[in-house]
Amino acid sequence: MTKSSISRGYQVLKTALQYGLDDLIPSNVAPWYLKLLRHSLFWIRNQHKDKPAGERLKLALQQLGPIYIKLGQMLSTRRDLLNDEWAMQLAMLQDKVPSFDGKLARQEIETALQAPIESLFDNFDEQPLASASIAQVHSANLKSTGADVVLKVLRPNIEAQIHADLQLMKKLANIVDSLLGSDNRLRAPEVIADYRHTILGELDLNKEAANAIKLKQNFADSEALYIPAVYQDLCSQRLMVMERIYGIPVSDIDALNAQGTDLKLLAERGVQVFFTQVFRDNFFHADMHPGNIFVSTEQPDNPQYIGLDCGIMGSLTKEDQRYLAENFLAFFNRDYQRIAQLYIESGWVTDSTDKYAFEQAIKQVCEPMFNKPLSEISFGLLLLELFKTAREFEIVVQPQLVLLEKTLLYIEGLGRQLYPQLDLWQTAKPFLEQWMDEQIGVKHMFNQIKQQLPSWADKIPELPELVYDNLKLGKSLLTQQQKLLDKYLIHQRKLHKSNFLLITSAILLICGTILFNQQVTLSGACACIILGAAVWLMGWRSRPKNRTL
Repeated sequence: MTKSSISRGYQVLKTALQYGLDDLIPSNVAPWYLKLLRHSLFWIRNQHKDKPAGERLKLALQQLGPIYIKLGQMLSTRRDLLNDEWAMQLAMLQDKVPSFDGKLARQEIETALQAPIESLFDNFDEQPLASASIAQVHSANLKSTGADVVLKVLRPNIEAQIHADLQLMKKLANIVDSLLGSDNRLRAPEVIADYRHTILGELDLNKEAANAIKLKQNFADSEALYIPAVYQDLCSQRLMVMERIYGIPVSDIDALNAQGTDLKLLAERGVQVFFTQVFRDNFFHADMHPGNIFVSTEQPDNPQYIGLDCGIMGSLTKEDQRYLAENFLAFFNRDYQRIAQLYIESGWVTDSTDKYAFEQAIKQVCEPMFNKPLSEISFGLLLLELFKTAREFEIVVQPQLVLLEKTLLYIEGLGRQLYPQLDLWQTAKPFLEQWMDEQIGVKHMFNQIKQQLPSWADKIPELPELVYDNLKLGKSLLTQQQKLLDKYLIHQRKLHKSNFLLITSAILLICGTILFNQQVTLSGACACIILGAAVWLMGWRSRPKNRTL
């Protein structure tokens, strides 16, 4: 372990003790080394005894910095693992990070470009436009065309810091897992493994650039969503260059109202964009918080979203897509039995689950939703309640579904902020019904045939020859099988004859032995024994020599 790792470990430990996180582990189950630490670091005491546990955890993560804040934000969506109080506190974490020096940013950019900034860009501004936990953004003009662009560059040495923190998190997760026992639902090592995959993906700006290009292609000519163009030839692992956009932050309701934005249409389009990404494209933006979404100023009566930061993208398996769509529709139709069955079929709960009890638990969560107007039904809250039910029935929530749930909460929250009367179902249900029809209906069957036609057309000219070759092969196989069958029957006849003679000889020998022992007639006994021996010899010699076919 390096000196920096030891220093970071001490800082994390000190922060945990200052916020009393060690008190969350009862003394009767605390291991000896934790008790030893408590006594060894006696000068570090809980300074926040008046605050509840969830708030103390939030403040501790906030003090530890961006990487731990992001971990807390991810955990806040895991209502299947955490209780409400903890999840609500973690959801309040704000990732506000001071910017780093613009001259240092210039050096990092020139290292990534392997050229002076002035050779490719004009008007580079060392004052950043925005700063986040992993990267910050600077404006410039492309020298070749004069186009307005932004340069997103990773923070210096951020990789080393993240890897050190992840290594420490992994060790802490293993300790927590051993303390809680093998049957705990938190599964801390798995949570950290999921987080590791997500955070490391954000360290590669080449990957983010590829994601943005793919998402832009998916929504080419869309009136609902615009993705800025990416200058891929200028991108690298630590630098991303893209078109600069001008829009209104989606959370700035006053500015949107001032320009006369159709907020109802904007809210509905948010829902449509979400379901299109999930079900049509199976490639969805999984970090759509307000800081990553703007609204174009060009057509307020026909508003268009502008999406940024494609570092975290999600996708589902075809099975999860279908089960999710059926779950949504079953909920709308109040078919709780079908919801329970879908959870079991999808493998989200085990076959041993009490299906009736599970159905009743789902009904208890969902039914109150129908006592309200449809416009007041919160899809996001419904998912959170279902995730709480997951704790009771030990549902294994897949990481991709957690990303989906987080994204849906963002979208629904934005939609209701923009237009509180948003009717999520009226917007989503037709899309889902159409998608289901395309997946399992007549339209799906027609599309499958349509897709296979070019392949079939290529094979049709070869069909007569293929049929002839197959018939010829079939005839050859039948001939071989007939020969094998004939050999088998001959073998069985010989074996049957041999077995008959051997059994007869055994009977004669037994009879001769009995007569001989009883001394009834020695000549008859000897005759039986001699005859039996002769028959046995005949039977043995008549046995098939080769026992295999």
